[in-house]
Amino acid sequence: MTAPLWLDVLDEIVRVSGAHGRGDLIQRLRRRRAQLLDPRLRVLVLGEPKQGKSQLVNALLNASVCPVGEGVSTTIPTVVAHAAAPTAALVWSPLPSHPEPTQRRSADERRSPDGRSAQRRGPDGRSAQRRTPEDRLGTSRAAAPVAAQAAGPARRVTVPIEQVTARISGRGAGIADVVAAAEATGTTTGAGRTTGIGDTSGRRPGGAEHAEIGIPRELLASGVVLIDTPGAGGTDPGREISPAAIPGHADLVLLVSDVTRELSVTELNLLLHIAGSQANLVIVQSKIDMVPHWRTVVERNRQHLADAGVPATLIPVSATLRLQAARSNDKELNAESHFPELINRLKRDQAGKSENLARAAVALSARTVIEQLAAPLRAELAVSTAVESSGPISKLHAAQREVDELRRCSVRWQNTLNDEMADLMSDVEYDLRDRTRQILRKVDEAFDKADPLTGWDTFQDWLTENLTDAAEANYAWLAERCGWITQRVASRFDRYDFDALPSWSVRVPENLADRIQVMDQPSVERFTRTQKLVTGLRGSYGGVLMFGLATTLAGMPLINPISLGAGALFGGKSVRDEGKSLLKRRQAAVKTATQRHVDDFFLRLSKDCKDTARQVQRMLRDHFTGLTEELQEGIVRSFRSAKQAAEADAAERDQRHRRIALEMKRLADLYEQSQALVGAQSVAAGPTGLEPGP
Repeated sequence: MTAPLWLDVLDEIVRVSGAHGRGDLIQRLRRRRAQLLDPRLRVLVLGEPKQGKSQLVNALLNASVCPVGEGVSTTIPTVVAHAAAPTAALVWSPLPSHPEPTQRRSADERRSPDGRSAQRRGPDGRSAQRRTPEDRLGTSRAAAPVAAQAAGPARRVTVPIEQVTARISGRGAGIADVVAAAEATGTTTGAGRTTGIGDTSGRRPGGAEHAEIGIPRELLASGVVLIDTPGAGGTDPGREISPAAIPGHADLVLLVSDVTRELSVTELNLLLHIAGSQANLVIVQSKIDMVPHWRTVVERNRQHLADAGVPATLIPVSATLRLQAARSNDKELNAESHFPELINRLKRDQAGKSENLARAAVALSARTVIEQLAAPLRAELAVSTAVESSGPISKLHAAQREVDELRRCSVRWQNTLNDEMADLMSDVEYDLRDRTRQILRKVDEAFDKADPLTGWDTFQDWLTENLTDAAEANYAWLAERCGWITQRVASRFDRYDFDALPSWSVRVPENLADRIQVMDQPSVERFTRTQKLVTGLRGSYGGVLMFGLATTLAGMPLINPISLGAGALFGGKSVRDEGKSLLKRRQAAVKTATQRHVDDFFLRLSKDCKDTARQVQRMLRDHFTGLTEELQEGIVRSFRSAKQAAEADAAERDQRHRRIALEMKRLADLYEQSQALVGAQSVAAGPTGLEPGP
């Protein structure tokens, strides 16, 4: 017997996943393969609480297999299959030790043609935010691994059919407590089957639990298996989700939502998530008997599904009318319940599972798997392209730019150094001249009154001290300005991220005071006693003669008391005038000598400062020239290395690109084969991640 085409495609996807080292994908694909080869149609019934899921299952089978009623809700999944006689069992699967990683992508994660994620919107116009699969199924993250694969053998406990509904609704003992009680009383069989166990209270955590019910029904005998689930978001957070309730393990998913309202954002989020792993999706609008305008609600929901991009069929039904029609055998009422349309859909899917349904499932699985296999290749290609744009060639261009920048930097620091040093020499000379002039002004003020002969020692110490202070202040300012210029020039190298300052610095000489010469006392004319006597006699002669002649007219002799008194007065005045004249000459001589001494000091110190500034300029020039040459050598080395690396990397990069292109071509061909299974009605058509990167 020839294997179907979809099976060959699925096996090829498994082989490709193995070649890529994706064991998680292989495990999932093998589970999907076994599921598609199973002739039974597993129908998973989902929905929010109190939407009529259990009543829908009862109406499909015309049997009260699921608990319904006020204050009653399903707490564990219920698998209803065909059996020759009514049977019931509770199944408990322990937690897995190595959970299978889940890597499904929801439908709202598919990319639009412009490369951005498509955003779905709910009926109220708001964005239907993506949530984790655990949130949509009403389970915690801790429960997600259990949904992948159970660890160890499952415990299956047979229970009376009349008691199973109580245990499904949570009013009876759970499977974990039943097993524990059986082990305590020794009534457990070797295969894990337990009989004759009464009710106990409480539940034991640590595994996933579901119920299995078998009844004789024509729909079930055709191969349909119905799975009722707890309300999405309404299960116990501590209870683990059973593998039976995972949408990816079903062949058909029925989402039940009553027509008393439009589809909620939560339901749209759940649909978007399920559509990522389930190609066969039906929305059942229940309770149409309660809403007269249900057709309007149904049409609005169809529009919401189209806007959200959910590929699902919408079927309105009434379980109440269906059960009433079954009791009264009313065919018209049964047709009004719209259940024949739903049952025909189930039978059609069951009959076409090995072809149409399997083809769509394989096409969707292939798309999901190939997207995951292509993503690392695209990432590697993007990284390779990024490396190419930032690799050796770009480094070579960067090195060339660095050479140009270093040349500009060299011109800038040389201009800065020359300009600042020229300003420094001018400023230092002006500063020294200003300080010496202040000293000379103080000397002039002092010797306008003081006699150099009486306070020369004090003046000599004062002058030496002030000249020393001026020299030290001038040198200190010179050193400070040289340090500032050094930092200013070094700042031109800030972009190279290293310390460009020299290891030396300018300091004030320690023996600067020893270089200051002490001013010798100039030779000044003294006013001796002999000079005073001669000056007094010379001045008194005129007074004696003048007043003596005047008194002779009065008959007095030439030398008389009056003439002698006048001579004494004139002689004293002459002595005083001559003393003042000599003092001024001494003061002028000292001022002149001090001026010459200060000028000599200025010339010597000015030359020392200029020599120091020129020496600093030469040292800075040599330092920064060497630094520039060192940087240039490093940049040239980088340029040569980048050129060699570019030549060596080109061949390797081209070979890697060819390998990635071949693998992407293989995945693209496999994707086309898988999508050809469903023809023009490709499941979730759109970008696959196999297109060349930008």
